[in-house]
Amino acid sequence: MSGGLGRGGSTAVTAILVNCHELIVANIGDSRAVLCKKGVAKQLSVDHEDIKNRGGFVSNFPGDVPRVDGRLAVSRAFGDKSLKKHLSSEPFVTVEIIEDDAEFVILASDGLWKVMSNQEAVNCIRNIKDARSSAKRLTEEAVNRKSTDDISCIVVKFQ
Repeated sequence: MSGGLGRGGSTAVTAILVNCHELIVANIGDSRAVLCKKGVAKQLSVDHEDIKNRGGFVSNFPGDVPRVDGRLAVSRAFGDKSLKKHLSSEPFVTVEIIEDDAEFVILASDGLWKVMSNQEAVNCIRNIKDARSSAKRLTEEAVNRKSTDDISCIVVKFQ
């Protein structure tokens, strides 16, 4: 890694639906995937995975966001050169079988999750039919709740 690239990094969450039945989710850092089944939120990814096992720590002081080694406000897993020994680029991967009770999945960055719980996000968009409108509604709600972090969101509706 070039020293001129700075200290920035990234987080990511992605999902693929195989044969309309098997949802595979991969996550690095604190972007998150949440599935809605019969109106109930089910988190499919794990935030801040493996930092403690690699010798780091996540502090959580009142009024602040969780910080890796008391410094970095997210568990960016591919980047942040100075904290690389406590961060991993190995994603957390989970597989969820999609059945008739699955309504939609939300893939979003921490800017949404810092101001909304999983269930609040599900409740916010459950009655919106269009996936794009659902994602827009969630990002608008995060802004209304004064999120100061990046807010990226994708919603996938199941038929």
